Amino acid sequence: MEQKIPTMAAMAAEGKEPEILFWVGCAGSFDERAQKITRDICKILQHVGMSYAVLGTEESCTGDPAKRAGNEFLFQMQAMTNIEVLNGYNIKKIVTGCPHCFNTIANEYPGLGGKYEVIHHTQLIQGLINEGKLKAEGGESFKGRRITFHDPCYLGRGNNIYEAPRAALEILDTELVEMKRCKSNGLCCGAGGAQMFKEPEPGKKDINMERMIDVLEAKAQIVASACPFCMTMMSDGVKHMDKDQEIKVLDIAEITVRANGL
Repeated sequence: MEQKIPTMAAMAAEGKEPEILFWVGCAGSFDERAQKITRDICKILQHVGMSYAVLGTEESCTGDPAKRAGNEFLFQMQAMTNIEVLNGYNIKKIVTGCPHCFNTIANEYPGLGGKYEVIHHTQLIQGLINEGKLKAEGGESFKGRRITFHDPCYLGRGNNIYEAPRAALEILDTELVEMKRCKSNGLCCGAGGAQMFKEPEPGKKDINMERMIDVLEAKAQIVASACPFCMTMMSDGVKHMDKDQEIKVLDIAEITVRANGL
């Protein structure tokens, strides 16, 4: 049975401070597919006995979409509101399930008075594996399968995090294969450039379809993701390119939960 997810307000009322704040993010809160990833990150935190909490209704958008769209004023309004809440709870360490949230809180908030230790959930998982708290040795659902990892732009090129997600996959009883465009040469799925919200330019094919060609060439049976927006784009690409739906798209957290039988 899943445990109730604690909120910062409830913990503060009891005079407690969690070891880590889980920043859920807009996609992780409202997108039905991403909500599954949110629940699995919570399962991992609960499994290892880590004291954590979420902001719940006190969490709002980091301001990343506003900033990338050029609305600096709106971004700073959203950021300052969040920083006030975070500092009010004396937050020191934050884990995110979204590279966009990760990048904004880690790199944009310090200049506005919000300095925190921010880690992506793949870094958390890698650390827990290294500590022996997670033994993601695989399971029948992954044994012998070919898995490839799609590098999210804001995780890879944006913050040079390439090895943590791969380390979480290498421990599995699977074959980890790389696409021809990977790591610093990875191909954006399109979501970070707003392609998730608009039609492709005239004469251009959908960028996620192009990325799926890389997946098919790698003969991968599972595409591992670490970003809710990449998840949407890659899943849509599979629907169009893999008519039999044999290729599965899963987040690193989902793979870790299944491999540990949580």
